[in-house]
Amino acid sequence: MERYINSMSTAPNGGSIEVRRKQLLFRCQRRGFKEVDLIFGTFAAREIDTLDDAACDQLDALLEAPDQDVFAWLKGEKPLPEAYDTPVFARLKALCSREDPTWNV
Repeated sequence: MERYINSMSTAPNGGSIEVRRKQLLFRCQRRGFKEVDLIFGTFAAREIDTLDDAACDQLDALLEAPDQDVFAWLKGEKPLPEAYDTPVFARLKALCSREDPTWNV
């Protein structure tokens, strides 16, 4: 599947971590599946400034996965593939598990 916005690592493209975080924030808010937009967008708004390169890579990988699959993984309806079982996914899942969550996107 061709991507509208290509992933950007800091080293090969000469970009800074701040630029990469801004790009990830944008991508998190505009996935195309409203529920996933809200989850990823809220996560990014709260956590993006804390992500290092490794965490940005993990988030980027999750952004590559199909929306329906990610949503099913977050809801526990499908088993999470080992490749996506990362600290970033755990933080996304924790965000969804909050009592009376609010979504700020």
